[in-house]
Amino acid sequence: MRLKSVSLTNFRGYRTTTSIPIDEAMTGIVGRNDYGKSTILEALAIFFDSGDVKVDKSDMNCFSLTEGAEQFEIACEFDDLPGNLVLDEDAETSLAQEYLLNVDGALEIVKFFKASTGKLERTAIRCEHPADKELAGLLSLKMSDLKKLGEQRGITEQVADKRVASQWRQAIRVASQPIICQDTLLDVSKGLSAESKSIWDKIEAQLPTFALFKADRESSDGDAEAKNPLQQAVREAQAALQDQITALEQKIEVSVLDVATRTLDKLREMAPELANELTPRFKEKPKWSFSFTLDGENGIPINKRGSGVRRLILLNFFRAEAEKAAEESQRNVIYAIEEPETSQHPNYQVMLMRALLELSNQPNRQIIITTHVPALAGLVPINGVRYVTKGENGEPIVKLPSDDVLKEAAESLGVLPETGMERAKGVVLVEGKADVIFLRHTANTLRASGHVGSSLEEAGIVPILIGGCGSVKHWVTLNLADDLGLPWCVFLDSDTGGSPEQVASIAKRKQEVEAQGRSCYLTRKREVENYLCPDLIHSETGVLVNFTDTCDAKKIIGQAVGVKADDVISKFWPLMTSDRILHRSAYGEGDQRRSELKELIENLLALVL
Repeated sequence: MRLKSVSLTNFRGYRTTTSIPIDEAMTGIVGRNDYGKSTILEALAIFFDSGDVKVDKSDMNCFSLTEGAEQFEIACEFDDLPGNLVLDEDAETSLAQEYLLNVDGALEIVKFFKASTGKLERTAIRCEHPADKELAGLLSLKMSDLKKLGEQRGITEQVADKRVASQWRQAIRVASQPIICQDTLLDVSKGLSAESKSIWDKIEAQLPTFALFKADRESSDGDAEAKNPLQQAVREAQAALQDQITALEQKIEVSVLDVATRTLDKLREMAPELANELTPRFKEKPKWSFSFTLDGENGIPINKRGSGVRRLILLNFFRAEAEKAAEESQRNVIYAIEEPETSQHPNYQVMLMRALLELSNQPNRQIIITTHVPALAGLVPINGVRYVTKGENGEPIVKLPSDDVLKEAAESLGVLPETGMERAKGVVLVEGKADVIFLRHTANTLRASGHVGSSLEEAGIVPILIGGCGSVKHWVTLNLADDLGLPWCVFLDSDTGGSPEQVASIAKRKQEVEAQGRSCYLTRKREVENYLCPDLIHSETGVLVNFTDTCDAKKIIGQAVGVKADDVISKFWPLMTSDRILHRSAYGEGDQRRSELKELIENLLALVL
């Protein structure tokens, strides 16, 4: 299951019902301090009962309380639902067949909390459920009652396996068509349980696991997230082994109940009145608790280290997660990070965001962050931006991305185009610093050897880092260039040879740019690193590296020579001579021999002609 939205009612500053759509991959909640960003993450922590946030009566909106409201609500919608699941016995059914989906076809779970105490009062599923009283109660009927109702409705012969409750329910519903449904809040403690078999437990086990990493953490042994972000790994391991844990719990229950029953039988021989008053049962399910931490050689635990160190461990936790095969965990996992920039050097901030973006592209992973730092907000894909502002009465308002909203968010965050814009005569938008180094050195070197008439600096062409095409910073820079009347174009890696999805995304971006009457230049090879000369790398490092035009040269070269992949261009490209640049970018067109990079620089210079 995947989180589709979260809605808050009477919760803290969210007085009226406010729904926040959650992107399927990366959601960035941006806005000024104290506008309600962290409230959204903490509401999710409360909903998923992750232990990261303790709910209490102060979470009730004070104005709603004054007006007589008695509860606050946190509701979550889920899509990407399992096609089939086992709710009782071993027979498969579906949420749709059991009429447990809302009007939009999503699973919507609402949790109600008592205003006076903050304690969870009840949990319900909002669904389009049968209006007929008998049909509405099918999920709570015992097997004997289902059979009795089935016999009354004459559908006994339509039930293939009369030991399976879901087949009785389905046969009764088929015989009752057409079924009129109505919007229903189905209490999971009453309408979804029969004969001690809780259907709700089966549904709850399918929900995503949730981990919240807060900006400010207490340095106490009781603070799970201060102790170690790796505690989430324990939760995931438990989730992956839930079937085995459940089977073990059942074996323990059968064994213990057998002992209790035999004890009562013996007691009945001596005191039958007392024995008949006693019923063996478990008061609560066993709690599987594992505490995991990392200690240094000096014995100092993580929670006693500096906040920067703890966040750095968090960074590498996400990097490790990003590299883990997605198929290892089929259950969806939501990572919520409050202000990932806290206590970190700017370089680590960007590294963390890149790790999160990579992780969000894996199946079964969703990332939600809050930030008010322009550099990080600029890395969030536009579709995932949620801008939190305040209305006239001071209540939080969550806005979805549009031209006007992005402009408002950019002004609120103080997002400004890169330095050098004020001197620009023309702009080329690029994805990262490697592209800037690549273009500037190529132009300077070809200019010095007489192959082009000017360098980019001489012509007033300014490369602007956009941190990815789907970013707030990209939108701001692009529109400011238009407002100033500056000519601009885009230069991107083609990713040829990469994943089909990424190649298609680049092609779509090119179409969008060209639809605005602007030029979008793509590398003929996969990335700028593929233009490096293997002989140059060998002469500089003594390592012979083999790579093609379409392989992941950045990664291959970096691993071979012991350099970070993102630093490959900055280390080697400034050493490329004009002859090597022309040779590595040569291509044939008919009988003519041409140079791709020479033509690229000429096209960029033509922006200001």
